[in-house]
Amino acid sequence: TRVIGPLRPGGLGSIAPGVALMLGASVAPAENSDLIPTDRPSHSNSTQTVPFGAVQIESGVDYSRSRVSHGQTQQQLLLDILFRTGITSRVEARLDINPVVWLKDADTDVGFGDVTVAVKYRFFDSQEGSWWPSLGVLPFVKIPSARSPIGSERVDIGCTGLATFDLPWQLGLDLNVGLAGIGQSEGAYFLLQETVSASLSRQITDRFAAYGELFYASPSERHTRDVVGFDAGVQYLILPQVVIDMAAQVARGTPGPDFAITAGLSFRFGL
Repeated sequence: TRVIGPLRPGGLGSIAPGVALMLGASVAPAENSDLIPTDRPSHSNSTQTVPFGAVQIESGVDYSRSRVSHGQTQQQLLLDILFRTGITSRVEARLDINPVVWLKDADTDVGFGDVTVAVKYRFFDSQEGSWWPSLGVLPFVKIPSARSPIGSERVDIGCTGLATFDLPWQLGLDLNVGLAGIGQSEGAYFLLQETVSASLSRQITDRFAAYGELFYASPSERHTRDVVGFDAGVQYLILPQVVIDMAAQVARGTPGPDFAITAGLSFRFGL
C-alpha cells in the first residue's frame, strides 16, 4: 500500500478516511531476498524506511469503478507517484502525488490530483528471532490541490501507528492503528476517522512475492457507509533495484471502489 490518504470512490490505495482492517500488505522481503521493500501495491505500510541518502520512486496506474447514487457508475483512472527519501536510518520523507486523474460519471473530468506529504519514523527495531515487532509512526497531511469533483478541496490530516512482525516461513505481518481528520464540505470542518490494519505477506522466491489483504474503512463522509473489501497482488524483481507489481481489489460500501486494479513500477537510487 502507499501514503495513507482518504478512501474515496476514485482511489485504489486510499485508507485514511476509515478504519482499515487488512490481512496482507506491503511485501516484506526476507533476508535473502533481492526485492526492495515498497509500500505498494497494497494499502498498508510497513515500518521499513528507505536507507539514508537513497531515493525511492513508487509509481502506478490505478483503475477503479464504483456504483454511486441512482445506480450510476463512476470510473476513475489515475497515475500515482510516491517519492520516498531517507533522512536518517530511521526516518524518511514522503511526497505522494496524482499528476493525472480521469474521472467519468455523468460528466468526464480530467485534472491534477491531490498531494500528500508524510514522514515515516521507525522508533523501535525488533531483535532477530524475536516475536516483538518493529514500531513506527506515519503522520501525513493531504494538500487539496485537486478541483472538485476530482478532489474534496479540503485538507486531510492524520497519523498512523505501524508495527511489523517478521514471522517464520518468510511471512511478514503488519499492524496499523491511527486517527485521521477528513475535511468535509458540509457541517464540521473535519470528520474524525479511526484506522486499524492487519496485513500478511509471503516471500516466495528471491525475486517474487505475493500478498492478500482484507480491509475495513469507516465512512469518510457523513451519510455514507463503511467499506469492507479484499485485494491481492504480486511483486517481481526485473532488474537490480527495479520491481514491478500488479494487484486487484473488490469492496462493498460507500464511498469506495467496488472494483479496482493497479499495475506499477518501483525503483531506488543511491543504494
